[in-house]
Amino acid sequence: MSFIEPTGRQGVVEYRSPQGPSESWLARAAGIEAEVAQYFLVSARCGCFMQAARSLNVRATLLRKHLAQLEDQLQRSLFKFQGSSLTLSRDGQQLQARLIALVHERKLPVIEQPLIRLAVAESILHDILGRDLVSLLRRNASVRLDIISLDSELSLRAISADVVVWLAGTDSPLPGPSFAISEPQRLARLDYLPHIAKRYSRVAARPDSLGDLADFMLVQWQHDRHVGAFGPWNSLVEQRLAGVVQLHSYELMLEMIRCSACIGLLPHYMSQFDRGLVALPGLFKQPMQRQVWMAVNADSRNETEVQGIVELIHNTFSERREWFELIE
Repeated sequence: MSFIEPTGRQGVVEYRSPQGPSESWLARAAGIEAEVAQYFLVSARCGCFMQAARSLNVRATLLRKHLAQLEDQLQRSLFKFQGSSLTLSRDGQQLQARLIALVHERKLPVIEQPLIRLAVAESILHDILGRDLVSLLRRNASVRLDIISLDSELSLRAISADVVVWLAGTDSPLPGPSFAISEPQRLARLDYLPHIAKRYSRVAARPDSLGDLADFMLVQWQHDRHVGAFGPWNSLVEQRLAGVVQLHSYELMLEMIRCSACIGLLPHYMSQFDRGLVALPGLFKQPMQRQVWMAVNADSRNETEVQGIVELIHNTFSERREWFELIE
């Protein structure tokens, strides 16, 4: 049978099996390789070849190839499509029942996936790495990933992880993680500027001096209050007697800038991440910069899965090189 899942309405595919006692071909179930039996059982349970492949962390083409070979081996059609739904044929149902009965005897393997702990600065997780991590989970539904959001220096010092991505000064990765790590790698330098939503500010009326900010609400993420590099912005916010909002949520701060005519301090790449936001350069003479650093736990840096996460992070920053100054 074809192992291509249809998108349109189709009739039930009927299969006429060769004449002969059903017990004769079912007896061969015990000889099916454990890996192929697992491919069949997971596909039957998921009702979708793509989802089964994600669950098993294999390519869908490989899974379909093995199932097609299994059908050839047994000379039986095991699956059928009814409309767009994948179901088992009568022979497939019989094979499923037989394999389930053999599970305890054969101990079909369940491969335990190693737990990978990834700790990332909250803004970097939200703006840069989030989309590619979602793509990773779509490709591999069996991965075990513990994603830790870092929103302060205290949380960075308190966690233990396999891979850490954090923000620090441009010259030094300190303060960094408290556990043993490989030599920190520079990923990118970020410049920070005040931002406002385009829809709340016509080009001719956008503030171009600190005095012009008096008519605008300012919004500040609480974490930024303790960042030395943001001294000029923090001083401006602290001097405010009215028209300022302090927030503990990074996402809510972004939403207030987008929807409440607020001005907030954001990385310069934000206009790339959200085309509805625009930077306001020239308000501060002193540049406000931070460095993105990455390090790997010294005890797990050689593990294949950890190296895979490191490669994903490098690829993500490389693909977004136009967003910031990439450190080679």
